[in-house]
Amino acid sequence: MKVETRTIEYIPAEERHGKAKDLFPIWFGANMHITTLVTGALPISLGLNLFWSFVAIIIGTLLGAIFMASHSAQGPKLGIPQMIQSRAQFGVIGAIFPLFLVMFVYLGFFASSGLLAAQTLSSLVSIDQTWSILILNILCFVVTIFGHDLIHKMQKILSWSSLIIYLVATVIIFQLPLPSGIWSAGSVDWPVFLLAVSIVATWQLAYAPYVADYSRYLPVTTSTAQTFWYSYAGTVVGTIWMMVLGSTLTVAIPNFLDHSGSNLGQLFGSFAIVMYLIIIFGQLSINVFNLYGAFMSTITTIEPFVKLKVTPKVRVGMIFGVTVMGTILCLLGQSNFLAFFLNFIFFISYFLIPWTSINLVDYYLLRHGQYNVKDIFDINGQYGKINWITTIAFLVSVIAEIPFINTSFYVGPIATALEGADIAWLIGLVVPAALYYFPMKRKLNNSMYTIENQETAVVENLDNLNSKS
Repeated sequence: MKVETRTIEYIPAEERHGKAKDLFPIWFGANMHITTLVTGALPISLGLNLFWSFVAIIIGTLLGAIFMASHSAQGPKLGIPQMIQSRAQFGVIGAIFPLFLVMFVYLGFFASSGLLAAQTLSSLVSIDQTWSILILNILCFVVTIFGHDLIHKMQKILSWSSLIIYLVATVIIFQLPLPSGIWSAGSVDWPVFLLAVSIVATWQLAYAPYVADYSRYLPVTTSTAQTFWYSYAGTVVGTIWMMVLGSTLTVAIPNFLDHSGSNLGQLFGSFAIVMYLIIIFGQLSINVFNLYGAFMSTITTIEPFVKLKVTPKVRVGMIFGVTVMGTILCLLGQSNFLAFFLNFIFFISYFLIPWTSINLVDYYLLRHGQYNVKDIFDINGQYGKINWITTIAFLVSVIAEIPFINTSFYVGPIATALEGADIAWLIGLVVPAALYYFPMKRKLNNSMYTIENQETAVVENLDNLNSKS
Protein backbone atom coordinates (compact mmCIF):
# COMPACT_ATOMS: atom_id res chain seq x y z
CA MET A 1 0.00 0.00 0.00
CA LYS A 2 1.46 3.35 -1.12
CA VAL A 3 1.63 6.26 1.33
CA GLU A 4 -0.41 9.27 0.19
CA THR A 5 1.84 12.08 -1.00
CA ARG A 6 -0.79 14.82 -1.32
CA THR A 7 -2.06 16.85 1.61
CA ILE A 8 -3.97 20.13 1.21
CA GLU A 9 -2.88 20.97 -2.35
CA TYR A 10 -5.03 20.67 -5.48
CA ILE A 11 -5.37 17.12 -6.86
CA PRO A 12 -4.39 17.25 -10.57
CA ALA A 13 -6.53 15.49 -13.20
CA GLU A 14 -4.05 12.66 -13.79
CA GLU A 15 -4.26 11.63 -10.12
CA ARG A 16 -8.06 11.63 -9.95
CA HIS A 17 -9.72 8.23 -9.65
CA GLY A 18 -12.81 6.43 -8.40
CA LYS A 19 -16.55 6.88 -8.92
CA ALA A 20 -19.29 8.69 -7.04
CA LYS A 21 -20.73 5.36 -5.87
CA ASP A 22 -17.52 4.81 -3.85
CA LEU A 23 -18.84 7.46 -1.46
CA PHE A 24 -21.72 5.27 -0.27
CA PRO A 25 -19.52 2.77 1.65
CA ILE A 26 -17.36 5.63 2.95
CA TRP A 27 -20.29 7.33 4.67
CA PHE A 28 -22.28 4.20 5.44
CA GLY A 29 -19.23 2.72 7.17
CA ALA A 30 -18.46 6.06 8.83
CA ASN A 31 -21.67 5.67 10.84
CA MET A 32 -21.63 1.91 11.48
CA HIS A 33 -19.95 2.15 14.83
CA ILE A 34 -20.85 2.33 18.47
CA THR A 35 -20.40 6.11 18.83
CA THR A 36 -23.35 6.55 16.46
CA LEU A 37 -25.25 3.96 18.46
CA VAL A 38 -24.58 5.81 21.73
CA THR A 39 -25.72 9.08 20.14
CA GLY A 40 -29.00 7.35 19.32
CA ALA A 41 -29.39 6.62 23.03
CA LEU A 42 -29.38 10.33 23.92
CA PRO A 43 -33.07 11.03 23.03
CA ILE A 44 -34.03 8.27 25.49
CA SER A 45 -31.68 9.74 28.10
CA LEU A 46 -33.41 13.10 27.63
CA GLY A 47 -36.80 11.53 28.41
CA LEU A 48 -38.43 10.63 25.08
CA ASN A 49 -40.06 7.25 24.59
CA LEU A 50 -38.99 4.91 21.81
CA PHE A 51 -41.52 6.13 19.23
CA TRP A 52 -40.62 9.79 19.52
CA SER A 53 -36.90 8.97 19.73
CA PHE A 54 -37.18 7.22 16.37
CA VAL A 55 -39.03 10.20 14.88
CA ALA A 56 -36.37 12.63 16.19
CA ILE A 57 -33.58 10.43 14.80
CA ILE A 58 -35.16 10.22 11.35
CA ILE A 59 -36.00 13.94 11.08
CA GLY A 60 -32.64 15.10 12.46
CA THR A 61 -30.72 12.79 10.13
CA LEU A 62 -32.67 13.65 6.99
CA LEU A 63 -32.24 17.39 7.65
CA GLY A 64 -28.61 17.38 8.78
CA ALA A 65 -27.47 15.11 5.95
CA ILE A 66 -28.62 17.67 3.36
CA PHE A 67 -25.88 20.03 4.49
CA MET A 68 -23.31 17.27 4.93
CA ALA A 69 -23.86 15.91 1.39
CA SER A 70 -23.87 19.43 -0.09
CA HIS A 71 -20.32 19.84 1.18
CA SER A 72 -19.35 16.45 -0.27
CA ALA A 73 -20.48 17.60 -3.72
CA GLN A 74 -17.81 20.35 -3.66
CA GLY A 75 -14.91 17.85 -3.64
CA PRO A 76 -14.68 16.74 -7.30
CA LYS A 77 -15.23 20.28 -8.59
CA LEU A 78 -12.51 21.94 -6.48
CA GLY A 79 -10.09 19.05 -5.83
CA ILE A 80 -9.04 20.44 -2.44
CA PRO A 81 -9.90 19.60 1.20
CA GLN A 82 -13.03 21.13 2.71
CA MET A 83 -11.47 23.44 5.27
CA ILE A 84 -8.93 25.04 2.96
CA GLN A 85 -11.84 25.98 0.69
CA SER A 86 -13.08 28.12 3.61
CA ARG A 87 -10.35 30.59 2.70
CA ALA A 88 -12.55 31.72 -0.19
CA GLN A 89 -15.12 32.89 2.37
CA PHE A 90 -13.02 33.86 5.42
CA GLY A 91 -9.76 34.90 3.75
CA VAL A 92 -6.46 33.01 3.92
CA ILE A 93 -5.73 34.17 7.48
CA GLY A 94 -9.35 34.54 8.57
CA ALA A 95 -10.01 30.84 7.88
CA ILE A 96 -7.69 29.95 10.75
CA PHE A 97 -10.39 30.84 13.31
CA PRO A 98 -12.92 28.19 12.14
CA LEU A 99 -9.99 25.82 11.67
CA PHE A 100 -9.19 26.00 15.39
CA LEU A 101 -12.82 25.20 16.18
CA VAL A 102 -12.78 22.27 13.76
CA MET A 103 -9.63 20.95 15.46
CA PHE A 104 -11.70 20.67 18.65
CA VAL A 105 -14.33 18.75 16.69
CA TYR A 106 -11.80 16.22 15.43
CA LEU A 107 -10.08 15.81 18.78
CA GLY A 108 -13.37 15.63 20.69
CA PHE A 109 -14.74 12.88 18.48
CA PHE A 110 -11.35 11.15 18.50
CA ALA A 111 -11.46 11.10 22.31
CA SER A 112 -15.10 9.96 22.60
CA SER A 113 -14.78 7.24 19.94
CA GLY A 114 -11.47 6.13 21.40
CA LEU A 115 -13.02 5.73 24.85
CA LEU A 116 -15.78 3.48 23.55
CA ALA A 117 -13.30 1.37 21.58
CA ALA A 118 -11.04 1.07 24.64
CA GLN A 119 -13.94 -0.05 26.84
CA THR A 120 -14.76 -2.78 24.33
CA LEU A 121 -11.16 -3.93 23.95
CA SER A 122 -10.75 -4.05 27.75
CA SER A 123 -13.85 -6.22 28.01
CA LEU A 124 -12.55 -8.54 25.30
CA VAL A 125 -8.98 -9.15 26.53
CA SER A 126 -9.16 -8.03 30.18
CA ILE A 127 -6.51 -5.33 30.05
CA ASP A 128 -6.49 -1.92 31.69
CA GLN A 129 -8.52 0.70 29.81
CA THR A 130 -5.57 3.08 29.66
CA TRP A 131 -3.51 0.46 27.85
CA SER A 132 -6.44 -0.17 25.50
CA ILE A 133 -6.53 3.54 24.63
CA LEU A 134 -2.81 3.60 23.88
CA ILE A 135 -2.88 0.42 21.75
CA LEU A 136 -5.84 1.54 19.65
CA ASN A 137 -4.53 5.06 19.13
CA ILE A 138 -1.21 3.69 17.92
CA LEU A 139 -3.08 1.60 15.34
CA CYS A 140 -5.01 4.72 14.22
CA PHE A 141 -1.72 6.58 13.88
CA VAL A 142 -0.22 3.88 11.62
CA VAL A 143 -3.25 3.71 9.29
CA THR A 144 -3.53 7.51 9.03
CA ILE A 145 0.04 7.73 7.75
CA PHE A 146 -1.03 5.85 4.59
CA GLY A 147 -3.92 8.25 4.02
CA HIS A 148 -6.79 8.57 1.56
CA ASP A 149 -6.78 5.32 -0.46
CA LEU A 150 -6.29 3.02 2.54
CA ILE A 151 -9.11 4.82 4.36
CA HIS A 152 -11.43 4.16 1.39
CA LYS A 153 -10.47 0.46 1.39
CA MET A 154 -10.99 0.19 5.14
CA GLN A 155 -14.46 1.70 4.84
CA LYS A 156 -15.49 -0.76 2.12
CA ILE A 157 -14.42 -3.70 4.27
CA LEU A 158 -16.16 -2.19 7.30
CA SER A 159 -19.35 -1.52 5.34
CA TRP A 160 -19.77 -5.10 4.16
CA SER A 161 -18.72 -6.74 7.42
CA SER A 162 -20.85 -4.44 9.60
CA LEU A 163 -23.82 -4.89 7.26
CA ILE A 164 -23.84 -8.62 7.96
CA ILE A 165 -23.10 -8.44 11.69
CA TYR A 166 -25.58 -5.65 12.43
CA LEU A 167 -28.32 -7.38 10.45
CA VAL A 168 -27.97 -10.28 12.90
CA ALA A 169 -27.76 -7.82 15.82
CA THR A 170 -30.94 -6.06 14.67
CA VAL A 171 -32.90 -9.32 14.70
CA ILE A 172 -31.62 -10.11 18.21
CA ILE A 173 -32.23 -6.59 19.57
CA PHE A 174 -35.83 -6.34 18.35
CA GLN A 175 -36.64 -9.61 20.10
CA LEU A 176 -35.65 -8.15 23.48
CA PRO A 177 -38.54 -7.46 25.89
CA LEU A 178 -39.51 -3.77 26.09
CA PRO A 179 -41.53 -1.87 28.71
CA SER A 180 -45.21 -1.38 27.93
CA GLY A 181 -46.25 1.94 26.41
CA ILE A 182 -42.79 2.58 24.98
CA TRP A 183 -44.28 2.80 21.45
CA SER A 184 -47.00 5.27 22.42
CA ALA A 185 -47.47 8.13 19.94
CA GLY A 186 -49.55 10.07 22.47
CA SER A 187 -48.29 13.20 24.21
CA VAL A 188 -44.73 14.33 23.65
CA ASP A 189 -42.53 16.87 25.41
CA TRP A 190 -41.93 19.16 22.42
CA PRO A 191 -38.96 21.07 23.89
CA VAL A 192 -37.18 17.76 24.57
CA PHE A 193 -38.13 16.50 21.11
CA LEU A 194 -36.63 19.59 19.46
CA LEU A 195 -33.51 19.17 21.56
CA ALA A 196 -33.20 15.56 20.38
CA VAL A 197 -33.63 16.60 16.72
CA SER A 198 -30.91 19.20 17.25
CA ILE A 199 -28.49 16.59 18.63
CA VAL A 200 -29.04 14.23 15.71
CA ALA A 201 -28.81 17.00 13.07
CA THR A 202 -25.57 18.17 14.67
CA TRP A 203 -24.18 14.65 14.30
CA GLN A 204 -24.46 15.04 10.52
CA LEU A 205 -23.20 18.63 10.52
CA ALA A 206 -20.09 17.48 12.38
CA TYR A 207 -18.99 15.69 9.18
CA ALA A 208 -19.18 18.93 7.17
CA PRO A 209 -15.60 20.14 7.82
CA TYR A 210 -14.05 17.04 6.26
CA VAL A 211 -16.64 15.40 4.02
CA ALA A 212 -15.11 16.83 0.80
CA ASP A 213 -11.71 15.43 1.80
CA TYR A 214 -12.97 12.02 0.63
CA SER A 215 -14.50 13.18 -2.65
CA ARG A 216 -11.67 15.48 -3.77
CA TYR A 217 -9.85 12.67 -5.62
CA LEU A 218 -12.87 11.94 -7.84
CA PRO A 219 -12.57 13.07 -11.49
CA VAL A 220 -13.70 16.65 -12.09
CA THR A 221 -16.36 15.31 -14.50
CA THR A 222 -18.08 13.42 -11.67
CA SER A 223 -21.76 14.32 -11.45
CA THR A 224 -22.56 16.76 -8.64
CA ALA A 225 -25.95 15.09 -8.15
CA GLN A 226 -24.40 11.63 -7.87
CA THR A 227 -21.77 12.87 -5.42
CA PHE A 228 -24.54 14.38 -3.29
CA TRP A 229 -26.91 11.41 -3.35
CA TYR A 230 -24.34 8.66 -2.74
CA SER A 231 -22.98 10.63 0.23
CA TYR A 232 -26.49 11.40 1.48
CA ALA A 233 -27.75 7.83 1.16
CA GLY A 234 -24.69 6.34 2.85
CA THR A 235 -24.80 8.61 5.87
CA VAL A 236 -28.60 8.50 6.24
CA VAL A 237 -28.89 4.70 6.13
CA GLY A 238 -25.93 4.10 8.47
CA THR A 239 -26.94 6.79 10.96
CA ILE A 240 -30.63 5.95 11.27
CA TRP A 241 -29.91 2.22 11.56
CA MET A 242 -27.34 2.58 14.32
CA MET A 243 -29.17 5.29 16.27
CA VAL A 244 -32.41 3.29 16.22
CA LEU A 245 -30.51 0.32 17.66
CA GLY A 246 -28.99 2.61 20.30
CA SER A 247 -32.39 3.90 21.42
CA THR A 248 -33.83 0.38 21.57
CA LEU A 249 -30.92 -1.04 23.56
CA THR A 250 -31.09 1.82 26.08
CA VAL A 251 -34.74 0.97 26.77
CA ALA A 252 -34.24 -2.82 26.76
CA ILE A 253 -31.06 -3.12 28.84
CA PRO A 254 -30.74 -1.24 32.17
CA ASN A 255 -27.52 0.79 32.38
CA PHE A 256 -26.67 -0.10 28.78
CA LEU A 257 -24.62 3.08 28.35
CA ASP A 258 -22.34 2.24 31.28
CA HIS A 259 -20.64 -0.48 29.20
CA SER A 260 -22.21 -0.19 25.76
CA GLY A 261 -19.62 -2.26 23.89
CA SER A 262 -19.62 -5.23 26.25
CA ASN A 263 -23.42 -5.12 26.66
CA LEU A 264 -23.83 -5.24 22.88
CA GLY A 265 -21.27 -8.04 22.51
CA GLN A 266 -22.94 -10.20 25.16
CA LEU A 267 -26.13 -10.36 23.08
CA PHE A 268 -24.23 -12.68 20.72
CA GLY A 269 -23.54 -15.25 23.44
CA SER A 270 -20.72 -17.58 22.42
CA PHE A 271 -20.21 -15.48 19.25
CA ALA A 272 -19.64 -12.30 21.27
CA ILE A 273 -16.07 -12.02 20.01
CA VAL A 274 -17.41 -11.35 16.49
CA MET A 275 -19.37 -8.32 17.73
CA TYR A 276 -16.45 -7.13 19.85
CA LEU A 277 -14.16 -7.21 16.82
CA ILE A 278 -16.62 -5.33 14.57
CA ILE A 279 -17.10 -2.69 17.29
CA ILE A 280 -13.36 -2.19 17.65
CA PHE A 281 -12.89 -2.11 13.84
CA GLY A 282 -15.66 0.47 13.52
CA GLN A 283 -14.16 2.72 16.19
CA LEU A 284 -10.72 2.44 14.62
CA SER A 285 -12.10 3.43 11.23
CA ILE A 286 -13.92 6.54 12.43
CA ASN A 287 -10.94 7.60 14.52
CA VAL A 288 -8.72 7.38 11.47
CA PHE A 289 -11.18 9.84 9.87
CA ASN A 290 -10.81 12.15 12.85
CA LEU A 291 -7.02 11.89 12.93
CA TYR A 292 -6.69 12.45 9.16
CA GLY A 293 -8.94 15.52 9.37
CA ALA A 294 -7.02 16.95 12.32
CA PHE A 295 -3.75 16.44 10.43
CA MET A 296 -5.11 18.23 7.34
CA SER A 297 -6.45 21.10 9.44
CA THR A 298 -3.08 21.49 11.16
CA ILE A 299 -1.33 21.87 7.80
CA THR A 300 -3.99 24.32 6.58
CA THR A 301 -3.42 26.45 9.70
CA ILE A 302 0.37 26.51 9.33
CA GLU A 303 0.59 26.89 5.54
CA PRO A 304 -0.09 30.67 5.23
CA PHE A 305 2.88 31.41 7.51
CA VAL A 306 5.33 28.65 6.64
CA LYS A 307 5.45 27.13 3.17
CA LEU A 308 5.98 23.70 4.65
CA LYS A 309 7.03 20.85 2.39
CA VAL A 310 5.23 17.83 3.77
CA THR A 311 7.83 15.10 3.32
CA PRO A 312 7.08 11.57 4.62
CA LYS A 313 9.05 12.41 7.77
CA VAL A 314 7.13 15.66 8.36
CA ARG A 315 3.85 13.83 7.71
CA VAL A 316 4.63 11.17 10.32
CA GLY A 317 5.73 13.80 12.86
CA MET A 318 2.60 15.92 12.45
CA ILE A 319 0.22 12.95 12.62
CA PHE A 320 2.05 11.73 15.72
CA GLY A 321 1.66 15.14 17.39
CA VAL A 322 -2.09 15.18 16.72
CA THR A 323 -2.38 11.59 17.99
CA VAL A 324 -0.71 12.58 21.25
CA MET A 325 -3.16 15.48 21.77
CA GLY A 326 -6.14 13.23 21.08
CA THR A 327 -4.80 10.54 23.40
CA ILE A 328 -4.42 13.02 26.26
CA LEU A 329 -8.05 14.10 25.83
CA CYS A 330 -9.09 10.45 25.71
CA LEU A 331 -7.30 9.68 28.98
CA LEU A 332 -8.77 12.75 30.70
CA GLY A 333 -12.32 11.91 29.61
CA GLN A 334 -12.45 8.36 31.00
CA SER A 335 -14.33 9.14 34.21
CA ASN A 336 -17.57 10.66 32.89
CA PHE A 337 -18.00 9.77 29.23
CA LEU A 338 -21.68 10.46 28.63
CA ALA A 339 -21.64 13.95 30.18
CA PHE A 340 -18.44 14.73 28.28
CA PHE A 341 -19.88 13.57 24.97
CA LEU A 342 -23.27 15.27 25.35
CA ASN A 343 -21.68 18.62 26.25
CA PHE A 344 -19.26 18.28 23.37
CA ILE A 345 -22.04 17.63 20.84
CA PHE A 346 -23.85 20.77 22.00
CA PHE A 347 -20.72 22.90 22.07
CA ILE A 348 -19.58 22.24 18.50
CA SER A 349 -23.00 22.88 17.00
CA TYR A 350 -22.96 26.55 17.98
CA PHE A 351 -19.82 27.14 15.91
CA LEU A 352 -20.06 24.60 13.11
CA ILE A 353 -23.54 25.50 11.93
CA PRO A 354 -22.85 29.18 11.08
CA TRP A 355 -19.69 28.05 9.29
CA THR A 356 -21.55 25.50 7.17
CA SER A 357 -24.28 28.03 6.34
CA ILE A 358 -21.75 30.61 5.10
CA ASN A 359 -19.80 28.05 3.11
CA LEU A 360 -22.84 26.63 1.32
CA VAL A 361 -24.38 30.04 0.59
CA ASP A 362 -21.08 31.15 -0.95
CA TYR A 363 -20.62 28.00 -3.02
CA TYR A 364 -24.15 27.44 -4.29
CA LEU A 365 -25.82 30.88 -4.29
CA LEU A 366 -23.04 33.41 -4.83
CA ARG A 367 -20.09 31.92 -6.72
CA HIS A 368 -21.85 28.83 -8.13
CA GLY A 369 -18.76 26.70 -7.58
CA GLN A 370 -16.46 29.06 -9.52
CA TYR A 371 -13.24 29.61 -7.55
CA ASN A 372 -9.64 30.43 -8.34
CA VAL A 373 -7.91 27.54 -6.57
CA LYS A 374 -4.48 29.12 -7.04
CA ASP A 375 -5.57 32.22 -5.08
CA ILE A 376 -6.88 30.05 -2.25
CA PHE A 377 -3.21 29.30 -1.54
CA ASP A 378 -2.04 32.90 -2.05
CA ILE A 379 -2.12 35.19 0.98
CA ASN A 380 -2.09 38.17 -1.42
CA GLY A 381 -4.66 36.67 -3.79
CA GLN A 382 -8.22 37.77 -4.57
CA TYR A 383 -9.67 36.24 -1.37
CA GLY A 384 -7.46 38.42 0.82
CA LYS A 385 -6.08 37.87 4.29
CA ILE A 386 -9.32 38.40 6.21
CA ASN A 387 -12.83 38.82 4.82
CA TRP A 388 -14.52 41.07 7.39
CA ILE A 389 -17.99 40.48 5.95
CA THR A 390 -17.64 36.77 6.73
CA THR A 391 -15.95 37.29 10.09
CA ILE A 392 -18.65 39.68 11.33
CA ALA A 393 -21.46 37.47 10.00
CA PHE A 394 -19.94 34.45 11.74
CA LEU A 395 -19.36 36.16 15.10
CA VAL A 396 -22.78 37.88 15.15
CA SER A 397 -24.43 34.55 14.33
CA VAL A 398 -22.71 32.78 17.20
CA ILE A 399 -23.80 35.59 19.56
CA ALA A 400 -27.35 35.37 18.17
CA GLU A 401 -27.44 31.68 19.09
CA ILE A 402 -26.66 32.30 22.77
CA PRO A 403 -30.23 33.12 23.95
CA PHE A 404 -31.47 29.91 22.31
CA ILE A 405 -28.93 27.41 23.67
CA ASN A 406 -29.59 24.77 26.31
CA THR A 407 -26.51 23.16 27.86
CA SER A 408 -25.52 21.82 31.26
CA PHE A 409 -23.46 24.96 31.97
CA TYR A 410 -25.81 27.61 30.51
CA VAL A 411 -29.43 27.88 29.41
CA GLY A 412 -30.38 30.92 27.34
CA PRO A 413 -33.42 33.06 28.21
CA ILE A 414 -35.32 32.12 25.05
CA ALA A 415 -34.54 28.42 25.59
CA THR A 416 -35.93 28.86 29.12
CA ALA A 417 -39.08 30.53 27.76
CA LEU A 418 -39.45 27.59 25.34
CA GLU A 419 -39.25 25.17 28.30
CA GLY A 420 -35.78 23.97 27.37
CA ALA A 421 -36.15 23.61 23.60
CA ASP A 422 -32.83 24.25 21.89
CA ILE A 423 -33.37 25.72 18.42
CA ALA A 424 -30.01 27.47 18.27
CA TRP A 425 -29.07 25.31 15.27
CA LEU A 426 -31.90 26.87 13.24
CA ILE A 427 -30.70 30.36 14.20
CA GLY A 428 -27.19 29.25 13.24
CA LEU A 429 -28.38 28.39 9.74
CA VAL A 430 -30.64 31.34 8.94
CA VAL A 431 -28.86 34.33 10.51
CA PRO A 432 -25.41 33.86 8.91
CA ALA A 433 -26.99 33.08 5.54
CA ALA A 434 -28.70 36.48 5.53
CA LEU A 435 -25.80 38.42 7.09
CA TYR A 436 -23.34 36.98 4.58
CA TYR A 437 -25.37 36.75 1.36
CA PHE A 438 -26.50 40.36 0.86
CA PRO A 439 -23.28 42.32 1.62
CA MET A 440 -21.14 39.71 -0.12
CA LYS A 441 -23.35 39.76 -3.22
CA ARG A 442 -22.99 43.56 -3.30
CA LYS A 443 -19.21 43.24 -2.96
CA LEU A 444 -18.96 40.66 -5.74
CA ASN A 445 -21.19 42.75 -8.03
CA ASN A 446 -19.00 45.82 -7.40
CA SER A 447 -15.91 43.76 -8.18
CA MET A 448 -17.42 42.62 -11.47
CA TYR A 449 -18.41 46.23 -12.26
CA THR A 450 -14.83 47.38 -11.59
CA ILE A 451 -13.38 44.63 -13.78
CA GLU A 452 -15.79 45.44 -16.61
CA ASN A 453 -14.90 49.16 -16.39
CA GLN A 454 -11.20 48.33 -16.47
CA GLU A 455 -11.69 46.12 -19.52
CA THR A 456 -13.72 48.89 -21.23
CA ALA A 457 -11.00 51.44 -20.45
CA VAL A 458 -8.35 49.17 -21.97
CA VAL A 459 -10.40 48.75 -25.15
CA GLU A 460 -10.99 52.55 -25.41
CA ASN A 461 -7.29 53.27 -24.94
CA LEU A 462 -6.41 50.79 -27.69
CA ASP A 463 -8.99 52.40 -29.99
CA ASN A 464 -7.54 55.87 -29.31
CA LEU A 465 -4.04 54.66 -30.04
CA ASN A 466 -5.18 53.04 -33.30
CA SER A 467 -7.03 56.20 -34.42
CA LYS A 468 -3.97 58.41 -33.70
CA SER A 469 -1.72 56.10 -35.62
